[in-house]
This record gives sequence, C-alpha cells and structure tokens, in this order.
Amino acid sequence: MEVREAIPAVHIKKQERTFSMGKLGGRVLLWLFLLLTALLIAFPVVVTFLGSFMSNVEITKGGTIFPSSWHFVNYKEAWVQANFARFTWNSIFLSGATTIGTLIVASMAAYVVDRIKFPGKSIYVAIQASTMFISIGAVVIRPQFELMVKLHLNTSLWGVVLILISGHAYIFFILLSFLQGISRELDEAARIDGCSNSGIFWRIILPLMRPGLGVGALFTFCGAWNEYLRPLVFTMTNPKLQTLTVGLSYLRYGSSAAVQTHYMLAGACLSILPLLLVYMIANRSFMQMTAGSLKG
Repeated sequence: MEVREAIPAVHIKKQERTFSMGKLGGRVLLWLFLLLTALLIAFPVVVTFLGSFMSNVEITKGGTIFPSSWHFVNYKEAWVQANFARFTWNSIFLSGATTIGTLIVASMAAYVVDRIKFPGKSIYVAIQASTMFISIGAVVIRPQFELMVKLHLNTSLWGVVLILISGHAYIFFILLSFLQGISRELDEAARIDGCSNSGIFWRIILPLMRPGLGVGALFTFCGAWNEYLRPLVFTMTNPKLQTLTVGLSYLRYGSSAAVQTHYMLAGACLSILPLLLVYMIANRSFMQMTAGSLKG
C-alpha cells in the first residue's frame, strides 16, 4: 500500500517540476521579448541624443554612434539660431490651451452621456466614434482654414487651439469609461442635498476623475506639442507665432546652405524635454488608472 501511494506522489512532483520549468521558460521568453522591444524603441532616441554632441562632419561620415569629442555648444547654437525661447513659449501656449479646453469639453460630454438621458444619445456617441476611426488627414485643413478666416482667427494660434479641441473623441471615450466606474449613488446623495447636475459635476465627479484627467492631459499635450501641419499653415504670415516643431526647420540649413544635422539633433533633444516633464507629472495618474482597470 505504501508503494502504491508513493507512485502517484512521484508523478505529482514531476508534473509540478514540469509546470514550474514551463512557467519559468515562458517568463524568460516574455522578458526577452520585452527587452528586445525596449531596445528597438530606445535605439533611435539614443542615436539622436549621442548625435547631438557630434560635429556635422562626424555625423556625415557615419560609422559610429559615439562622438569622438563632445560638442556641448551644439545646444547653445540650436537654441539661438532657432529662437527656441519664443517658439517654446508658443508651443507651451498651444499645448496648454488645447489640453485645458479638451479636458473641459470631453469631461462635460462624458458626464452628460453617462449620467443624463437625452434623445439622440446613441447618434452622438456614433458621431464621436466616427471622428476617431475615420481620418482624412490634410484634406480637412482647407475648410478648417476657411472657417477660421470667417471667425478672424486665421492669424493666431487660437484657431489651431479650437481645431485641436474639436478632435477630442479619443479623450472623450477614455473619460467615459473611467466615469462609468464611479458609483451613481454619489449623484443620488448629492441630489438629496439639493445639488444640481452642474454642482454634482464640478464638486463631486470632476475631483474623482483626476486619474482619468491626468491620462487625458498626457495624451492631449503630447499630441498638441507634436502638431506640425496646422501650426505651419496658420502661422505662415506671422513667423513669430510658429511653434517649436515648425521652428526646428530653421536649423536644417546654415548661412552657407549646408545641412546642419548636428543642430537639428540638438534641437530635437531640446524639444523632447517638455514632454518628459509632462510625463513625469502625469505618470502617477496614468499608473493609478492602470491599477484601477486591473483591479476591476
């Protein structure tokens, strides 16, 4: 009897060892895949960063990604030649105004769709989805510009801000999914205390939506900061209003019509810094929202 009982125990131990080895092998393959993906993503950034310290001749020759001598002056020249101070301020204004406007519009729209019944709700949601999945790119720039001409906003960045705010469908669905996780009992308790719909939104719902608003702010700010074509079109007659992404083009050629790749790489690194700062600020909200979705 003891031998018969020992045999299943041995089989069980072998199965446990096989399962643990298979699980370990799966984890190793997963980590190798993630490491390879991270290297592929980080490689262009590293090359750009190292190239920003090279001379133009060294970049043109190629053959190595490490600079033979570190030219820190590239950043100073890029800042002065491209007038980074003005262009950075324009980009901060454009991205900041777009982020604030988008969060206000998208959060109010998400609250109304989730909490209030009104005719045509499904049609409104379908329209929002269509603007997110159907993209026609530069085709809409001309009618957008003509509309801003009629509103007398074609010579300022406010026209670009309004256009970018109107494309808030992605943020709308992010906030809508986050809002659906907030209990409706809070609304009912607030109404018993005599609070209106607007009071419930501003005093109760909006503070609870901070993680979702942080994620929406991160995506909106990055999208507005990297916007190139619309700021270029709207600031052709007024170069002082051009954003940083447009101003980087001034670093392409120098006074002798030679390509200044080293200055362009330094300018690109400088333009990334505000995005890193925004990510560091919004990272906590992003992790809170991700943890909440995993728990749910």
